[in-house]
Amino acid sequence: MPVAWALYSSDQHHPVASLVPFLLLVLVDYPKTLSIEQHLEMGRKLLAAGQLAEALSHYHSAVEGDSKNYLTYYKRAAVFLAMGKSKSALPDLTRAIELKPDFLAARLQRGNILLKQGNTQEAREDFEAVLQRSPDQKEAQEQLMKANELEELQEEAHAAHHRGDYGTTITVLDRVVELSPWDPDFRELRAECYIRLGDPRKAIQDLTPTTRLRNDNRAAFLKLSTLHYSLGEHHESLNHVRECLKLDQDDRECFSHYKQVKKLSKQLDSAEELIQEERYQEAIDQYESVMRTEPNVMYYNNKAKERICFCLMATEAIDTCSEAHQRDPRNINILRDRAEAFILNQDYEKAVEDYQEAREFDMDNNEIREGLERAQKLLKLSRKRDYYKILGVNRSANKQEIIKAYRKLAQQWHPDNFREESDKKEAEKKFIDIASAKEVLTDPEMRQKFDSGEDPLDPESQQGGGQGGQGWPFHFNPFESGGNYHFKFHH
Repeated sequence: MPVAWALYSSDQHHPVASLVPFLLLVLVDYPKTLSIEQHLEMGRKLLAAGQLAEALSHYHSAVEGDSKNYLTYYKRAAVFLAMGKSKSALPDLTRAIELKPDFLAARLQRGNILLKQGNTQEAREDFEAVLQRSPDQKEAQEQLMKANELEELQEEAHAAHHRGDYGTTITVLDRVVELSPWDPDFRELRAECYIRLGDPRKAIQDLTPTTRLRNDNRAAFLKLSTLHYSLGEHHESLNHVRECLKLDQDDRECFSHYKQVKKLSKQLDSAEELIQEERYQEAIDQYESVMRTEPNVMYYNNKAKERICFCLMATEAIDTCSEAHQRDPRNINILRDRAEAFILNQDYEKAVEDYQEAREFDMDNNEIREGLERAQKLLKLSRKRDYYKILGVNRSANKQEIIKAYRKLAQQWHPDNFREESDKKEAEKKFIDIASAKEVLTDPEMRQKFDSGEDPLDPESQQGGGQGGQGWPFHFNPFESGGNYHFKFHH
């Protein structure tokens, strides 16, 4: 709270209090008390310091104070240009020229803006007016040549487009856009050519600035939304169609497209949330709804197949992934997911093959490289000892399933069940393997190591030497101390 206001509100009988209303009035009206020259000087300093909004405020005050001063309009136009608001600068430059027709700097500046907007005829008139009074003005000479060049290029671009020669049209328009970057018409024309030639990405690059170059460019927002939608970028599509509806909530085309995109986007987001929650069957159902909602855009069908493949991650997954792979053979995500499905089915050779194929398509993908290394390790391990196979459980088995399988096999293969010495020795080996499998698969850290391709009980992979028995952890073999060990099951 300002001191003056605090005094006024807390003690109206204070000696200073009678001055407060006056002080407040002065503070409120401070900008108005400055002279036009002071406003211009403050505006100049603030502009030099890069404080554009504050500078603009002072120039507004200068214009209000003297609406006949051509210089105030010119300087305010300079601030608008510094702020990137060429449309706002144009009326000020025009007013400055009306007040002082021989003001060449304003004419040259206006001509430059008109040229960038693609208004070749009006730009030429300004440059010629400058040269009429100052024939040696180099910038005006150069800009006049550009205006003439631009006019010729515009005609050439229209002719090439009319012939259906879209490649040539784009080549010509590259120079057109370079000379007139603020002209939305030719950006939109080039975007159309890119679409015809099957390059929607470049079309998007051209259309995006046109939404700012026109005051109400619903057509561009709708086109951008449609292009993003076709590329599978449903969030971007939704954002653009919403911008269209902000301009006119009753626009039928935008509203119709909005409903379609919103429905599909909601289904896709919901499906991914279900996957995060590991509710895979519900996610599959949601992705099947996606395919029904949008049967015509191949991206969403392929994406749905890919994610269904990921959800299944079992025998059915291999079939689904294989079908998706036939449709899109270079999709590394499909190959990755099928490789993971093969790993779940303990078919490591095929998993390696899929990862190798994916790596051929993208040598720099770290996820594929790491997946290949893991599959190769698992293949190597499978030729030695596979704890999942020993217990007869799937790789996705939970702890309870693992313990249940372990108890059943431990009871079956406990050495006390065998009388013959040779049978007892064989059972002993199997029992150690069964117990080792249970030890690894019920310990999250050890299981993670095994799943990544490392046997945590392999002496060769341990730092500091080997272990007791045939892989029994912690240097303990229950059968080394003698033959009278009796196994007990603990719940």
